[in-house]
Amino acid sequence: METIEIRHPHHLGREVVQRSVLALGFFDGVHLGHQQVIKTAKQIADEKNVASAVMTFTPHPSVILGKNVQHVDMITPLEEKKRLIKKLGIDFLYIVHFDRAFASLLPQEFVDQYIIGLNVEHVVAGFDYSYGKLGKGTMETLPFHSRSQFTQTVVDKLTTNEEKVSSTLVRQFLADGEMEKVKLLLGRNYEVEGTVVHGEKRGRQIGFPTANVSLDADYLLPRTGVYAVELELNNQWYQGVCNIGYKPTFHEDLKKPTIEVHLLSFNKQIYGEHVRVRWHKLIRSERKFSGIEALIEQISLDKEEANQYFLGVSKNVQ
Repeated sequence: METIEIRHPHHLGREVVQRSVLALGFFDGVHLGHQQVIKTAKQIADEKNVASAVMTFTPHPSVILGKNVQHVDMITPLEEKKRLIKKLGIDFLYIVHFDRAFASLLPQEFVDQYIIGLNVEHVVAGFDYSYGKLGKGTMETLPFHSRSQFTQTVVDKLTTNEEKVSSTLVRQFLADGEMEKVKLLLGRNYEVEGTVVHGEKRGRQIGFPTANVSLDADYLLPRTGVYAVELELNNQWYQGVCNIGYKPTFHEDLKKPTIEVHLLSFNKQIYGEHVRVRWHKLIRSERKFSGIEALIEQISLDKEEANQYFLGVSKNVQ
């Protein structure tokens, strides 16, 4: 997959860009609804024997347009989004830098410059996709704005349990720690990437060494608590228990949550290693304990619950 970054105004000409079928969307999460849009574009591109392409945007539009929004944590930060879209077999990924000048484009200007101007012969987007200043352009107006230069496919909404599959719903489930429901919407377990860094080493002192994971990007994290997780190291997955939170037993004023993973059957030092954390199930909420002994007792119970969970998963797989 070739990635093409674009800043407005762009100077790409039709003559230097391959004809393509283009999937449009922000695609935060690359959930099952997004995958349906992207896979549809890929299928039509194959039928037409032209390139498949996806157009997404960075940063999140609300950072530019929202009055009080300075930053938005992503379900899939840009590098993660790239990885997932590449896995879907797309040829070209256009990443458009979203700024006020771009946001000010009238719907016709957006179509002229970013669809017709990029040699697109067919557009695929969800039923609720909008474009142009104030989102005035919709999938209903797109045929008018196309100037008969391209055709389009509108992908209907995807639902699960009578709820629309959406990034908003994924965010809600993450906030609630409902990782099984997140998996249903994404079609995969939620994962984050990071590097193992030195921590306070309290876990090692009480017999439960942990890998402290510093994230590579601004991922949207699940709610604080203790989870059954897997950790990938050097292409090998290990089962574990993860505490995400503020360690209230030891701290009163931590500003940012920490991610600490205790692996169930692994006891090597892995400082500096790049890892992925795959979230499975919330075991319990984070809470403050009366002392070290109570904490140790609870961690033992957490490990046992995680063990039982993974035993159940392996039985279901067999």
